[in-house]
Amino acid sequence: MKLRDVSKLLYQLKIANQEMTSSFEKATGFSITRYELMMILKSKGRCSQNQLQAELKIDSAAVTRHLKILEEKKYVTRERNKDNNREVFVEITDKAKADLAHCEKEHPSAEQSLNITLTEAEENCLLQLLMKLTK
Repeated sequence: MKLRDVSKLLYQLKIANQEMTSSFEKATGFSITRYELMMILKSKGRCSQNQLQAELKIDSAAVTRHLKILEEKKYVTRERNKDNNREVFVEITDKAKADLAHCEKEHPSAEQSLNITLTEAEENCLLQLLMKLTK
């Protein structure tokens, strides 16, 4: 693959990312990162900030900023580990679970809410390709 081909591919990914994350936030009221963070907590339960950082693949300062916003909105609680003061545990609140459930009920289909018209096979293929690129 030529460098120019890679450049065009990466630029299209950048544009798609910008447009889709903007549409997601407008439709749901959640940034995609904060939504994913809450979904991780919803599925895994209580996690350390380090676990969230590793799962989301973002730096610790970014995780802290997102958690501060979510904490202000009463979507998460943070608690220092009594045995290791440097470790912080995060848990999703019932308010967040209710708001996520409402969001999922309001937007049952990405095709309708976000104007994403991929077939299930295309969606799976794209996900596999993106995962391959990010490993």
